[in-house]
Order: sequence, then C-alpha cells, then structure tokens
Amino acid sequence: MHDLEQKIRARTCRYGVIGLGYVGLPLAVAFAQRGVHVVGFDVDRSKTDALSAGRSYIPDVPAAEVAREVSAGRLEATTDFSRLAECDVVSICVPTPLSKSRDPDVSYVAAATESVVKTLRAGQLVVLESTTYPGMTEEFLRPPMAATGLTVGRDVFLAFSPERVDPGNVKYGIRNTPKVVGGVDPLSTRFAADFYRIAVDHVVEVSSAAAAEMAKLLENTFRSVNIALVNEVALMCDRLGLDVREVVGAAATKPFGFMAFQPGPGTGGHCIPLDPLYLSWKLRTLEYRARFVELADDVNLSMPRYVVARVVTALNDAERSLKGARVLVLGVAYKRDVDDTRESPSLEILRHLAEGGAQVEYADPYVPEVAVHGRTWRGVPLEPGTLARYDVVVVATDHRALPWDRVAAEARLVVDARGAVPRDAVRGVLWPLSGPPVRGAAAAAPAVAGARA
Repeated sequence: MHDLEQKIRARTCRYGVIGLGYVGLPLAVAFAQRGVHVVGFDVDRSKTDALSAGRSYIPDVPAAEVAREVSAGRLEATTDFSRLAECDVVSICVPTPLSKSRDPDVSYVAAATESVVKTLRAGQLVVLESTTYPGMTEEFLRPPMAATGLTVGRDVFLAFSPERVDPGNVKYGIRNTPKVVGGVDPLSTRFAADFYRIAVDHVVEVSSAAAAEMAKLLENTFRSVNIALVNEVALMCDRLGLDVREVVGAAATKPFGFMAFQPGPGTGGHCIPLDPLYLSWKLRTLEYRARFVELADDVNLSMPRYVVARVVTALNDAERSLKGARVLVLGVAYKRDVDDTRESPSLEILRHLAEGGAQVEYADPYVPEVAVHGRTWRGVPLEPGTLARYDVVVVATDHRALPWDRVAAEARLVVDARGAVPRDAVRGVLWPLSGPPVRGAAAAAPAVAGARA
C-alpha cells in the first residue's frame, strides 16, 4: 500500500487548503471536524489572523465551529506558503474570474501552482477545486509538477474536484453534497476519492480530470441557460401583459418534464455568470461557437437594464421622472441571505439608476457598504418612515431579513424584480417584473411631503 494511501485511511495526513474564502474555509473546517490536521493558506493576512483567533468571516461557517477546531489544534492558518511542504494533500481553492475582455483569468491558479511546485515532494496529492475549462488541470498543473523531476501518477498525484458550495443553502453543505473527482491517472483518482470520503458522504469518480471539469461547467451552464430562458420569458410576458411568475407557477404544477426556474434581475456570484464563459472560451480555441452559452450570457447581462427600464415606466406612470427621483434599492448581494456581492446584478442597477440622474441609496442587512465603479455606497437603515421617503423602492435581492410586509404597507411605489413583496398587502403601487401593476388601497393617496428632497 502506498504511504499516502495509508495516511489517508488512518486520517494522519496533513491537509493544506490554498484560498480561505467561500470554498476553502468550509472545506477546511469540514475536514478538521473529521479529525484531519488542516493548514489553511491565504495571501490575505486578515483572514489568517481571524482564523488563528478562532473567528469566522463566512456566514455559512459558524464562529463556534472555527474556534473549536482551532482550540483542538486541528485547524490553523498561515500566509507562509513554504509550509505546503508539510502537507500530504493540497487543495487549490482560489478565484478564477474573467478578465475585462471576459476571457479566463487564471493568474490566481498560476500563483497557487507556483507555490505548490516550490515545495512539491514525493507522496503529495494536489487537487484543483477552482472552476476551470476542460483540460486545464492536465495542461496547466501537470507540466510544472513533472518539471520538478517527480513523476505524476507515481511519485505525486493530481486531480480535479469541482467545488459545489452554495452560499446560504442551509440544506446542503460539504458533507451531504456529492463530490465529483477525476484524476489525471487512475491512482490519482483513487487517492483523491479516498481522501474526500473522509468528509463527504458520497464521492463520484469519473474517468479523467477533464470529465470532472466539464461536469462542473455543465452544472452551471444548465442553470445559466435556464435562468436566461425564464428571463426572456419575462420579457415576452411583459409584451403580452402577463405576470411571468404566475405563468411559471402554473407550468410548475406539471409533475414531469418541467423544472421551474424563477426570473430576476440577472445572475450573480462567482459561478453562474462566469463558469459557462470558460467553456465558451475553450471551445473558441477549437473553432466551435457555444451559441447557447453566449446567448444566455447576453440575456442575463441585459436584465439589470430591463429592471431600470421598469423603474422608469413605473415612475412615468406616477407622473415622475427618473432624474432627481429618490430611489431605494433593497438588497445588493447577488442572492438571498448572503453578503457576497460578486457579479451582483444589483450593482449594475445602482450604477444605471445613478447614471440616469436618480438619487440612489440601498439597504441590505448583510452588506454595510459597497463599491461600484469607483463610487462607494453605504447602506441605510430601514427605520420607521424610511420607505415612504422614496419615490420608488426597487427589490433586487429577496433577503428573508428584509421587512417585506412593511415594504408592502409603507412604500408608495415598488418595482419588485424578485417577487418578494406580498401583493395582498400592497397599499401603494407594485410593478412586478412583467405584466400590469398591482394597485393597492392607498395608490391614489397624495405624495408624502418632502419625499423628493
């Protein structure tokens, strides 16, 4: 039996996690809880200092769990990447954003790979978790590892296992979300699968790293395309005078052959807006155009502007203009109940409203301030009377913590891009994402004095 295999089975292996963000930190804590000694690596000293003090900066990872594992000596964090030499298994969990030209930016993976190679020794398993294009693990990580003189598949091992973290999901986490694993050779696949079984209930082995990479891209391309489809249906329904959410709800009553996706102001986060474009980019190098991928991206990118156009329509209906209007955007995180604003469509809504001359503010219980194109916004508290001071309230993120009953009762004009506001409680005027407005009992009430200050 290989020494690495013995260490994995005995759980005496040391585990290094490069990148302690939304992916790396939950992974590190999950393995520490299963008795594995984990060393987290990050270039951000504020993160390593927080973890060393037993504090969590990720909402999905309770501080008590971090403190317990740190106190037990199973979890530590450092900015000293030379300590990768201590680790038997290393996971790379760094961002893979897009460049300004919307091509893959692999600079973070490149930097992590360089750190791994500097300390690479026989008996180590390296697993890339960052989302990539099909073939990247083989093309990007294997050559520098082999250049050390160590043989991949015999001396050292290499695999890809895509992260499937869903921030804010209270039902599925590291343990009960199946883990796909594909190595660059059979032994790498086996060792990686055995390792992940320490902390994950169900591990799915595939034939290669490229197959695992493609599976990840298919998952998020599926979501991107279907979200784009229902977003386009929202545009169609608006032309037809229909409420898209009513239409989706009716279609979803079919018990087979239909999967409900909900429309909204666009896609956000680090996965859905970005991952399909990795696939599109790779296929362009093979002289193939991923038409569904590119069209879905176009539709989803257009939704923030559509929401702003909806705001203009709602204001016009109320005999007001966007220029000079006081606008409150509810929610700037990309999805419900998280503090992550990466690629959030709310940020584009803020920008377009401000460029249109509106006096824009936002409220988000998870995000105290946010920077958009060089401008910093600070969230406003939703105190009694706050909502009535605005000409229009725009629902961009449907956090459960936001007072939706108060929004329905106090806001005079609402544009609801998420279907969060209870319609039967609306007193003013509510404009859904598509279809005619809902006019409440107070729709004809006079404007609040000073509302346009």
